[in-house]
Amino acid sequence: MQKTIAEINERIKSGKAVVVTAEEIIPLVEEKGVKKAFQEVDVVTTGTFGPMCSSGMFINFGHSNPPIRMNRVWLNDVPAFAGIAAVDAYVGATEMSERLGMQYGGAHVIQDFIEGKDIVLYAESYGTDCYPRKEIKTTINKNNVNQAFLFNPRNCYQNYAAATNSTDRIMYTYMGTLLPNFGNVTYSTAGELSPLLNDPEYRTVGIGTRIFIGGTQGYVAWEGTQHDPGQDRLENGVPVGGSGTLALIGDVKKMSSRYIRAAVYEKYGVSLFVGVGIPIPILDEDMLLKTAVRNRDIQTVVVDKSGKEALNLRVSYEQLRSGSIEVRGKKVPTAPLSSLKAAREIASELKRQISRGEFLLSEPVERLPMRKERLNKLEIREA
Repeated sequence: MQKTIAEINERIKSGKAVVVTAEEIIPLVEEKGVKKAFQEVDVVTTGTFGPMCSSGMFINFGHSNPPIRMNRVWLNDVPAFAGIAAVDAYVGATEMSERLGMQYGGAHVIQDFIEGKDIVLYAESYGTDCYPRKEIKTTINKNNVNQAFLFNPRNCYQNYAAATNSTDRIMYTYMGTLLPNFGNVTYSTAGELSPLLNDPEYRTVGIGTRIFIGGTQGYVAWEGTQHDPGQDRLENGVPVGGSGTLALIGDVKKMSSRYIRAAVYEKYGVSLFVGVGIPIPILDEDMLLKTAVRNRDIQTVVVDKSGKEALNLRVSYEQLRSGSIEVRGKKVPTAPLSSLKAAREIASELKRQISRGEFLLSEPVERLPMRKERLNKLEIREA
């Protein structure tokens, strides 16, 4: 027996769809068994809220009089990329203020914009016949620009390596502050709630999939950068370490800073916490089993971020979430960078929207690639 997305959408429209979160499906399957649970459940919702550095916002400012072809742009003193068109720019989440450095960056601009604050726009130009203005300074906000949309080249990593530090000094990294001599381990995946860990072979999540992003509806635009599905996988299909990724898009004007938050990593830089929820349609029993994956069935590798030690260590998310793991015979405390509380909230909010008929599922126009080739490395080559 199988279901289709069209059939599930009809059940959503009629208010008959049964929707549960990725945490709720686990005891349901254990209690009722796969066949009965499949007959009852239509959608499983997932959620994640963590640092997603590969994020940013496109803005169209509108034309001034006289017009300007912006070739250098700053937003609240944060450089934005203007090599697109006359009054379009892209501000990356990790770009830093020229005056404040890593105290304020592109992620803060995005959060301020979402919250409706005025942003100082300064732009320069070399001047042309059709765009004679050479400089402009003004303020913009989400009510007076034309389009503003988040376009994130790489989000929702399908699993990710945990991090530790074998050296005798503190390391300041994108995985947080790593204490000397295996003093701590950090990790950044929502485990059994994480979107792509509930659809490990990308059967329902693909290009065109409608998602919850930053508090509004958005879409999967493409495979994400560093999409690496050839990673080693367990028998249940779950990859060990970083694997698939998603490029995501959504309307910034409709987002909430509850689900989009700027962050600063000490002595490292700026990042953006992004809240994403993806509904998984339960098309058959196999799909149901995939969404019933448990933290103990999801493993990742632990990596020494100094590069000095090859640890060859795998641990489960059940072990990571216990508060400590063993590294080289030493009990080491663990800590998440992503928020489990926020991930649960997102999965529950998505469940509520689907149950009310406010969020319909979409059929992917194309599946994400499952190629076996691994990622290329950047080597130093002669020009």
